[in-house]
Amino acid sequence: MNASSSPKRAAFWWVLVVFVLGLALGGVGGYGLMRHRLGPPEGPQRTHIVRRLTRELDLSTDQQARAGQIVDQLLARYKAIHDQTVPQYDAAREQARDELRAVLTPEQRQKFEAFLRRLDEERKKHHPQ
Repeated sequence: MNASSSPKRAAFWWVLVVFVLGLALGGVGGYGLMRHRLGPPEGPQRTHIVRRLTRELDLSTDQQARAGQIVDQLLARYKAIHDQTVPQYDAAREQARDELRAVLTPEQRQKFEAFLRRLDEERKKHHPQ
């Protein structure tokens, strides 16, 4: 191994670690954004949408009721999509973590596991399920 390959290798691994962490944090952020924006089907998101439609379109009482039903169906579909994708994010995260573990030294693995525990605790704190 020549002297120039060691810095290149280190740079490669740093880029990989940053990429995987970005993927994990992006997944966490996307999950939180979806939960925040969608809210529960009967919650403030539904009320906001129906009120805005009523205000913008001057909906009658019957139209408001039907719009509410349509919004309920939409939010239920969004939730179903979300529930299907969460396991895919989890699986991708675990695969990347396993791949990273394979390239780390035993000492680095210990530090990595401690880092992951902190990361997972933060995710649970900010996005309880």
